[in-house]
Amino acid sequence: MVEPMTSMNATPGSERRLAYHRELESLDSRVLQLGAMVCESIPRGTDILLSGDLTGAQALIDSDDEMDLLTVEIEDSCYSIMVRQAPMASELRHLITVSKMVQELERSADLMVNIAKAARRMYGSPMSPRIRGLVASMSTEANKLMRLAIDAFADKDPSLAAALRDIDDTLDQYNRDMVEAIFEAHGAEQIDLAAAVQLALIARYYERIGDHAVNIGERVGYMISGWLPEHQAVLRQQHRVSAGEAGMPPTSDPAEPSDDGAEGQPGASG
Repeated sequence: MVEPMTSMNATPGSERRLAYHRELESLDSRVLQLGAMVCESIPRGTDILLSGDLTGAQALIDSDDEMDLLTVEIEDSCYSIMVRQAPMASELRHLITVSKMVQELERSADLMVNIAKAARRMYGSPMSPRIRGLVASMSTEANKLMRLAIDAFADKDPSLAAALRDIDDTLDQYNRDMVEAIFEAHGAEQIDLAAAVQLALIARYYERIGDHAVNIGERVGYMISGWLPEHQAVLRQQHRVSAGEAGMPPTSDPAEPSDDGAEGQPGASG
């Protein structure tokens, strides 16, 4: 029977290892905290937009500083751990994923700041019922995608991470519907050109949040398997170069990775 490790029987090496894993757990906890803050900002910013709440808009803009600070702290912790611990394989991929993921979260928060600023520029401009409904739908879908991306990271769920790209199709369709609705409203002289431009930008901001969620999903897949979609392009280019050096035309692209995520994936060990 293995005795539980205590301060009485732990070796210096095991104590350092325990401290290292506590650092990683703290890092993940702060990533989830940042993710929760970003998710909270999406419906909050939407309510501000739909209600014309100028005070709320300024409060949301100001709150972005807190998320920027947390982003910088997480990134600094990642780099510090890399330097001090020299992690390898899966632990290194985990730290790289965190450093990339917080950038996607921070940019999503910036997009909600943009929506708050757009709400100020549009203050007093009417919105048709269809446009209001599409704004609400885009907000709900963007929030859902971001929450699922964070869940995929927290649960280390490669299936959920991979599904995000397909789930994002709904938000993309809402964006197209929104553009159509803006043209209709402007053509009917329900909104002026300046308001139409702001609404088109707002739709794009929500759509971009969905893209950031998809990017997080790809990074989670990399964390687990060592594979990114860009690796397929690397393999294609290597195939072209090899075929060119051999004096033969390329025949076909390399095979896609197998379902178990291991075939042809550079860096997938560990």
